[in-house]
Amino acid sequence: MNKPIRRVSIFCLVLILALMVRTNWVQGVQADSLASNTHNDRNKYDRYAYPRGNIIVDGERVTSSDFVDGLRYKYKRSWVNGALYAPVTGYSSQSFGSSQLESLEDGFLAGTDDRLFFRNTLDMLTGKEKQGGDVVTTINAKAQKAAFEGLGSKKGAVVALDPATGAILALVSTPSYDPGTFAGGGDADTKAWTDLNADPNKPMLNRALRETYPPGSTFKLVTAAAAFENNVFQNVDDKTETPDPYILPGTSQELKNESANEPCEGATLKVGMDYSCNTVYGKIGADLGRDKMREQAEKFGFNTTVDTPIRAVQSFYPKGSSPDGTALDSIGQHDTRATPLQMAMVASAIANNGSLMQPYLVAQERSANLTTISQHSAKQLGQAISPATAQKLQDMMVSVVQNGTGKNAQIPGLTVGGKTGTAQHGEDNSGTPFAWFVSYAKGADNKSVAVAVVVEDGSNNRDGISGGRLAAPIAKAVMQATLGK
Repeated sequence: MNKPIRRVSIFCLVLILALMVRTNWVQGVQADSLASNTHNDRNKYDRYAYPRGNIIVDGERVTSSDFVDGLRYKYKRSWVNGALYAPVTGYSSQSFGSSQLESLEDGFLAGTDDRLFFRNTLDMLTGKEKQGGDVVTTINAKAQKAAFEGLGSKKGAVVALDPATGAILALVSTPSYDPGTFAGGGDADTKAWTDLNADPNKPMLNRALRETYPPGSTFKLVTAAAAFENNVFQNVDDKTETPDPYILPGTSQELKNESANEPCEGATLKVGMDYSCNTVYGKIGADLGRDKMREQAEKFGFNTTVDTPIRAVQSFYPKGSSPDGTALDSIGQHDTRATPLQMAMVASAIANNGSLMQPYLVAQERSANLTTISQHSAKQLGQAISPATAQKLQDMMVSVVQNGTGKNAQIPGLTVGGKTGTAQHGEDNSGTPFAWFVSYAKGADNKSVAVAVVVEDGSNNRDGISGGRLAAPIAKAVMQATLGK
């Protein structure tokens, strides 16, 4: 072989070797990063190339995959009662991505999860169409419906928990939206998406998990817990040295109660809770001090991120308040803010004798042939309060429903405890107050449920807004639906 041909041959060999190295590099080393690249449109097309798995509520699917046989997409996601379950499922859109369980469980629903490899391989060998796995939720369909219908046209949220396990039984946010209106890629889908995002009522905001509110008087449960846990008081009938009105520490500002006729001066802890006395619990919080109050709030979950697996924003109890600010923080005003999930966790821990369980939304993941791939195990987040303190708070909450501001939550045949709240907000408290109710119910069979309800705009008349009038009946309906009364 002459020299020029030999050089050309060597050069060609080098090119072939370089091509082989590059091919193996792309297919081996870079394969995962290229496959997961957000600009790789094949991922979107593959996601809808076969039926996605379904999200299950009470044994029934609340999602499905509709065959459309489009140019790029063979299937499109659809929902059953989309607005009812949107805060749980989220959306899965060919144009706008996905959210919540549709996003967090995307690999499993799409069938790309490694745990489904054997099932997918078997289907491929038998010629069966590939199909994603199902996600079984903890949602109780009756409780979810009761919460949704109870809120109706009002803006607000409801969370219901099983105190013993942490299972989320209801998760509702209103106004809501139908994920099916923008599941495809057409002009109508784009318009629906644009309109929803432009809506000032924010229907796509998950108020149950992603919005915080001043919890108002419902936070007095945390303040009472701190008082018992720090041995400031021993019993619910212990009298407090509370003036009426109470002058906030270091100021000349008066902290008043809702009505001058309420028996708040020198009231016992139970009477102070029955009548929701700001003076009683504001003074207790100020006397305890910001550090002890914050410590107790954090034991209930404040200042901590909670994944359900949908991530909830942190509820906030401040670290640096002055004594007068701590008094207001202790009655759920000033800088204290909470999600409905957080206040449901407070009620849940009290009902569960002080044990706070991890809230969770996914009970099982299972393959298309109903084989269980994963099963959730209940997990304790911590002991928020002692069993003795929990019993005292249960006594106080039951008294609120029997004798105080929560009478609208009474359910014959069930033990019901609750706490109302009417939270002021806005500059100089000019905003329409938020109506709160947190509660629990127990049956003779010891089954229980904890519920938190917040109503943002229940009335145009500020004087007509109260947690007992607006939020308690909604909580009652959810407790009845859950426990069958």
